[in-house]
Amino acid sequence: MHVRLVPLLVVLLSLPLLAQAPPDRPIEVPYRQFTLKNGLTVILHQDRSVPVVAINVWYHVGSANERPGRTGFAHLFEHLMFEGSKNVPEGEFDTLLEGAGGNNNGSTNNDRTNYVIDVPANALELALFLESDRMGYLLDTMSAERVDGQRDVVKNERRQSYENQPYGMASLELDKMLWPEGHPYSWPTIGHMEDLTAASYEDVIAFFKKYYAPNNASLVVAGDIDYDRTRALVEKWFGDIPAGEPVEPIAPPAAILTGVKRQTITDQVQLSRLHLGWLTPRVYAPGDAALDLASSVLAGGKNSRLYKRLVYDMQIAQDVSAFQQSGTLGSSFMIVATARPGKAVAEIQKVIDEEVDRLRREPPDVREVERAINQIKASFYRRMERVGSFGGKADQLNAYYAAGGDPDYFAEDLARYTSLSATDVQAAVVRWLPPDRRVELIVEPEGRP
Repeated sequence: MHVRLVPLLVVLLSLPLLAQAPPDRPIEVPYRQFTLKNGLTVILHQDRSVPVVAINVWYHVGSANERPGRTGFAHLFEHLMFEGSKNVPEGEFDTLLEGAGGNNNGSTNNDRTNYVIDVPANALELALFLESDRMGYLLDTMSAERVDGQRDVVKNERRQSYENQPYGMASLELDKMLWPEGHPYSWPTIGHMEDLTAASYEDVIAFFKKYYAPNNASLVVAGDIDYDRTRALVEKWFGDIPAGEPVEPIAPPAAILTGVKRQTITDQVQLSRLHLGWLTPRVYAPGDAALDLASSVLAGGKNSRLYKRLVYDMQIAQDVSAFQQSGTLGSSFMIVATARPGKAVAEIQKVIDEEVDRLRREPPDVREVERAINQIKASFYRRMERVGSFGGKADQLNAYYAAGGDPDYFAEDLARYTSLSATDVQAAVVRWLPPDRRVELIVEPEGRP
């Protein structure tokens, strides 16, 4: 699984407006934080509402840590981490967890690789043992044959997700258009096919030793726990894992669009699709939250401006979406629309340009902004109800820590949105979505003149 970094608040679900907003009261997620001698950062959070525990590990390595010619390693290791370690034979990781009533998963994006385990509270030690064994002793059972097997799995995943997926190659082209050559975001998280083929067993081992060390990871244990007992268990299972060498920070080249880049590609699809993209501020930076609201005003639901005009009134588009793709090294704002049969992309683009320009000239209605904020608040509170899985409190504590702030950044994160006004949204559109500095990618059906 490979995804871009998305902060907790920007996953906007298709939720109805809140009939009555919940009373504003302080949001606090208490935690205890400490660091083991090997450099592993540990964050504990107690939530006794249900007898479950989430173990959430972030390795601070993603595809951005790779280099041209050797892409796809971070995602490849997401697969290899489930293939057995010194004290856990291949296949036993899932078997032991499922026998205890637990489940697990992992994901990779540009900036990190994370692993989640959700178990009943009485299986906490089992989960910590399993997670520690693959952190400290994965290489004990690693082999060239095992790497080759997962390499083939990843190649097949790439074929299914990109080469053989309708419109699948568009995202790869967009990354190359948006980011300069050599920028860590210019290549896909899953890697280039030729790089996956060229990767040697020695390359893979070196990547693990460099990035999968405790001093390059953070562990969150959240749920129905006792603080002192949990700390003792973490020290028991992770304390003896040796630290690795310090990881140097990424120094990407500057990413600036100086004009309009246009490209048309073909695919085995029935309908044309238009992509418009801009470079925007990194996650949590000024403007990031305002652009989330702008995306909602433009295409967040059936009452949004673009949906109403393109899909409902004019009926020239099958669908339309807008979203801020937030990342640690920078972000992009995308508008994507699929044409209806017989309708021209140029006509769709004209309408999109009109609506974006209208946001540049005048702020959105107060009701539009309130609706967007209400949707964000609803999504935010729903996700805070969970401790585990992707996006739950454990995952978000790790995300806030990785961003360089207090793990309990929940209240401040929500305030990034609730404090915004309509003029803030307008200012962000003017600053970050200029008409003369963007990328335009069209996907046309193969064989169409």
